[in-house]
Amino acid sequence: MARSPRILIVGESWTVHSIHQKGFDSFTTTEYAEGVGWLRAALETGGWRVDYQPAHVAAREFPSSAKALAVYDCALLSDVGANTLLIHPDTFSRFKAFPNRLDAVRDYVAKGGGLIMVGGYLSFQGIEAKARYHGTTIEDVLPVMIEAGDDRRETPQGVMPKVLLHDHPIVVGLPPHWPDLLGYNHVTAKVGAAVIAEVGADPLLVAGAFQRGRAVAFASDCGPHWAPPAFIEWTGYELLWRQIVAWASGNL
Repeated sequence: MARSPRILIVGESWTVHSIHQKGFDSFTTTEYAEGVGWLRAALETGGWRVDYQPAHVAAREFPSSAKALAVYDCALLSDVGANTLLIHPDTFSRFKAFPNRLDAVRDYVAKGGGLIMVGGYLSFQGIEAKARYHGTTIEDVLPVMIEAGDDRRETPQGVMPKVLLHDHPIVVGLPPHWPDLLGYNHVTAKVGAAVIAEVGADPLLVAGAFQRGRAVAFASDCGPHWAPPAFIEWTGYELLWRQIVAWASGNL
């Protein structure tokens, strides 16, 4: 029996802590949420084995070496900042040395692995530049250059993606018209990278090689809020993500 391809998805989780003020009195509530459901379902129904690490789990459990990552055909980072992978809890609170896990990702891709970064407030450089991937070894791997500052481009009016390379394996078979997106991270394609689709006048979907591996940058979201209901319910959504991960992993 053939082995199912395996992917590690990291991020797409958050906790909201709210203060409710009612006159003299106040109280707090806390809610945990995940936004990985649509992407995960698209891949699992396409035959992928998905391992998922929410951001708070990845802080401790994300693999610390290229060898440990090698069990995966592909790794996908979405809306999780560099600090979560860079600063292990035991380093921060117990002052223990720990391997640089950004370097582990670089070495994993160099040896033939696949990497995908999906946009969001804590992807690429992110809101107030807090994602912090600019100048890291993750930027070395990705087919795009990352801005030094806040790289968000908010388009609440909606902006329609435009496919440029219709014959690229990632977009073959997709409908010609994609639903609007509500924002994205501004990145610049590296020399030699394939800009497959753009949004506005900026790259949206960029693919490239890094030594023996492959990497893909998708500058907008895989779920709300930048990817509104019309996008995640779009008939091309599942095929798009299946082909992105298949290409990044070298299976397409």
